[in-house]
Amino acid sequence: MTSYVEIETEIHFEFDVKEILDAVMKQALLQEFCPYEAQVNLLVTDNEGIHELNKEYRQVDAPTDVLSFPMIPFEKEADFSIAEKEEADCFDPENGELLLGDIIISAQKVKEQALKYGHSEKREFAFLLAHSMLHLCGYDHMEEQQAKIMEQKQEQILTRLGITRED
Repeated sequence: MTSYVEIETEIHFEFDVKEILDAVMKQALLQEFCPYEAQVNLLVTDNEGIHELNKEYRQVDAPTDVLSFPMIPFEKEADFSIAEKEEADCFDPENGELLLGDIIISAQKVKEQALKYGHSEKREFAFLLAHSMLHLCGYDHMEEQQAKIMEQKQEQILTRLGITRED
């Protein structure tokens, strides 16, 4: 498992961003029975940076908390067999790891939402990572039933890591 972190903001957290990414990534991949070593890229930016990306890629002219860019064209959630069919595009030729995709998080939104929801910044950051990891595994929340499934899976990831709303 490999993760890469790039920070494009002066906003800092009291926790190790890469450590939380690695823990959430590992737990999400275990939970979703990913049979491969995998790779994820994380960019931590500010509201201005994520606003530009949201506008460019989703045509939404506003900042958001997290963006997910999956690399695998899932036909069914967490069905990693599609990666074998698309092998040339889904695996890093240097190390053979599954290229799951990119996550972009607004550090400002993490701080704002932690305050709004009354929990720690660490918990909010981990929640956004869990949410995004599920997107990278083929999940979506466009329909009510899908949203319920994602919410349940997000909570399972955080609970198993011991990252609660009280943190």
